[in-house]
Amino acid sequence: MTFDDANAAAVAVQILSDEECWDALLSASLGRLAVSAGGIPDIFPVNFIAADRRLLFRTAAGTKLVELTVNNRVAFETDGVGRDDAWSVVVHGTARALDTQGDIDVAGGLPLRPLIPTVKPVFVEIVPASITGRRFPLGPEPAATLL
Repeated sequence: MTFDDANAAAVAVQILSDEECWDALLSASLGRLAVSAGGIPDIFPVNFIAADRRLLFRTAAGTKLVELTVNNRVAFETDGVGRDDAWSVVVHGTARALDTQGDIDVAGGLPLRPLIPTVKPVFVEIVPASITGRRFPLGPEPAATLL
């Protein structure tokens, strides 16, 4: 690839503003939660909802909840692919299981239901510390030029 080809590809990637990242999060419902406990990273697919500048998902007792208890610092990623472009948003923040009845009642009123027929009684909130996103056009691979 020549310098011009690499430069054109870099220009094609659009960095999303915070507002554009939140718009993308509001349009999505499935993402990946990355956690690390004991120095071992793990990743889980979760359905979620963005509300009030935070992310919420539901879970049950198990590995995910245990790992969040050990280390509440998380990364979360969701993306979308359309006909002409694609986007990706990454959130870094802290997660906690909601524990007051008021918080649980508010979360329970949101349209957040398990994707599979399982009971997921625990609501988990991710409060973002940072949010980044990118959008890029889709198209054929450019011809590589050897230097």
